[in-house]
Amino acid sequence: MAPSKIQELIASRPVDLASYVELYKHFHLHPELSNQEKETAETCAAHLARLADFEIHTHIGGYGLAAVLRNGPGHTILIRGEMDALPVLEQTGLPYSSTITALDAAGTKQPVMHACGHDMHMTCLLAATEVLVGLKDSWSGTLIILFQPAEERGTGAQAMVDDGLYRKIPVPDYVLGQHLMPLRAGSVGSKTGTIMAAADSFIVKLFGSGGHGSMPHRTIDPLMMAANVVVRLQNIISREIDPNDFGVLTVGKLHAGSAENIIADTAEIGIDIRSAQKATREKIIAGVRRIVQAEFIASGATKEPVITQTRTFPETFNDDQMASQVAVEFAQHFGDRFNVDIPRSNVSEDVSILATSQGKPCLFWFFGGVDEKLWDQKTLEGRLMEDIPANHSAYFAPVIAPTMQTGIDTLCIAALTFLTQK
Repeated sequence: MAPSKIQELIASRPVDLASYVELYKHFHLHPELSNQEKETAETCAAHLARLADFEIHTHIGGYGLAAVLRNGPGHTILIRGEMDALPVLEQTGLPYSSTITALDAAGTKQPVMHACGHDMHMTCLLAATEVLVGLKDSWSGTLIILFQPAEERGTGAQAMVDDGLYRKIPVPDYVLGQHLMPLRAGSVGSKTGTIMAAADSFIVKLFGSGGHGSMPHRTIDPLMMAANVVVRLQNIISREIDPNDFGVLTVGKLHAGSAENIIADTAEIGIDIRSAQKATREKIIAGVRRIVQAEFIASGATKEPVITQTRTFPETFNDDQMASQVAVEFAQHFGDRFNVDIPRSNVSEDVSILATSQGKPCLFWFFGGVDEKLWDQKTLEGRLMEDIPANHSAYFAPVIAPTMQTGIDTLCIAALTFLTQK
């Protein structure tokens, strides 16, 4: 098959991957937690300033930054990359492993690691920007490169919009983004419709009346209340949600008490919900509130429970037309390494807020970072789920090649699909 015009353009402007490998290792060695991405943002801004005469806006919604390159009439394209890392103690054994620690939002000292691939995302985006800048005589339009804080908390995109992002930069016609996943390196996958689930997290605080463990009749035991709530919550998914639909409810935190012989005054439950349909999302959340309130009444407690939402992510929905257009180019470039209908992921993203807040379409895709030989071996053994570390694992370590080149190519191909070619 003859290469497309976009393929020919990309091939004509290769980048020095060695310099970007060093940049990737720098990002990996110097991770920063959500809303603390000061040094990372400064590194990205400085690199963009060296690439072209960008109009650079910093400190948007925290440490967010956006760089605008106006290159004649045409569509406005926004490409998003995330900057934040996670409170994870790295166990990869890489020579460039993170040894960073930092205070989290609660003031607790935490190890910090790029355990979700954001270091690779930033590197690929900066390298792709260099390619697109080098090709600017071949396309027309406006290119926006955006580095977002606090994606892991689900707050960064909204914070940038709320802080006047679109009073500083043009509203994009198209928003693009990608995510490194535990897939075979060199592979790419996308789909039309929902590609990532919506997510909602809550802390439920239950109030009882504590006392001596030998005299339970003189107390209202919040731990028992919490236990009943935890068990009952599982019925929402198993008995209230259509089996043909999708919903997940996880209790990831349960805390009460300080000693074996003391009945506590309070208990806390941490709940995480995943869904793909708005009606299902609302039904699950309503079910949580109903069960918590019913247990409060059934226990004879006197103080109302408190339900606090701690995180919320919208579903990531791929526009049909955008997905179809880019799929043609991805298929041309990657051949059988491209999956046009990859299964929806139950993890969540906030990139779509950058588009939907302005009534604009979005396209998101996945690319793989697992060593091909390891992937093939574990496929034969039937142990992909058991032996391949996933995002947020202390062992998450994408191979640099061909992962980086794949991530650069996808961004360039997608952007050039919508920029007016001369």
